[in-house]
Amino acid sequence: MAKELLRVLVVDDAVVYRKLVTDVLADLPDVEVVGTAGNGRTAVARMTSLKPDILILDLDMPEMDGFEVLRRMKTDAPHVGAIILSAFTPQGGELTLKALELGAFDYILKPQNPSMEENRQALKDALAPMIRSVVRLREVRDILRTARQHQETIKRNDSPLAPRPRDQEFGAFPAKSVKRSRIVAVAISTGGPAALAKMMPALPGDLDVPILIVQHMPPLFTQALADRLDAKCAVKVKEASDGEALLPNTVYIAPGGRQMKVAKDPGSNELIIRITDDPPENGCRPSADYLFRSIVEHFGGMATGVVMTGMGSDGASGLRLMKEHGATIIAQDASTSVVFGMARKPVEEKIVDVIAPLHRIAEEIRRTVK
Repeated sequence: MAKELLRVLVVDDAVVYRKLVTDVLADLPDVEVVGTAGNGRTAVARMTSLKPDILILDLDMPEMDGFEVLRRMKTDAPHVGAIILSAFTPQGGELTLKALELGAFDYILKPQNPSMEENRQALKDALAPMIRSVVRLREVRDILRTARQHQETIKRNDSPLAPRPRDQEFGAFPAKSVKRSRIVAVAISTGGPAALAKMMPALPGDLDVPILIVQHMPPLFTQALADRLDAKCAVKVKEASDGEALLPNTVYIAPGGRQMKVAKDPGSNELIIRITDDPPENGCRPSADYLFRSIVEHFGGMATGVVMTGMGSDGASGLRLMKEHGATIIAQDASTSVVFGMARKPVEEKIVDVIAPLHRIAEEIRRTVK
């Protein structure tokens, strides 16, 4: 039986980008471009007739912009996903974050290279792993849907079988009694801005520890993310700066395109944040593994490591090191992750103490520091 292809609708008012994205998608396996649209109004109409699985969506378009398309999708086509085509500017970062909070799956930057071939390769490098993740996400959801239907059948038949653990794909471990953590470090990627916008406002303002976050994003975008979260949270949220002190009740987001770690100030011997241009790790800068190693060096087991929604495996080796030194590890569960990638390996290796849905992550963090 032939594998079902991922149906894609490309939406952009610029003909050059519609063609560029369409050509790139044509080279990818498991993908069928079912059509294109030059504005949001046409896209909404074609969603009904073409039945795409996902849109590659520009935001700034005439007649109806991408934001209105996302709002229409939430009510009229909630099963359809969207990947945003974003401009690499401060305003583009702010608009992209707004789109992600409205439910977009992820974003790619519109390439601005001198040659069309360079632009094509940059788009392919960005789109290929996302498409693979969308295909995998669809497969996982099909598996979970089948499992739920099976459970419902068992219940209807009054089966005496014991119920499964609370978190579907890998089960869950009960929260344990631990020593108080003095710092929290978070790794997050695809689906991160929307997940953080839901999780972080639930953190109390008197948490009394610093929180360091590695969110895989380019420069300019992380400042916009920090500003949006700061307006919603009881704790202070900021983009981290080199040399600043670690303060309680403050969230430090690693600047896009740079590495972040904890270090000792040679003058005062106090712990500070260092922002460096050290090489990428796991193809990422900022990298969670880079941060987590420094957490182990300066806090040992008196730390909480959190891994949330995201593609790839960045953070896995750092979390393993944290666990070896006695830290508490929390993972977001598969059912509430946009992509269950970064958390998968730590869960499979059984180094995770708590697997929790998104709405419970803040409470699990609070329990480790209070």
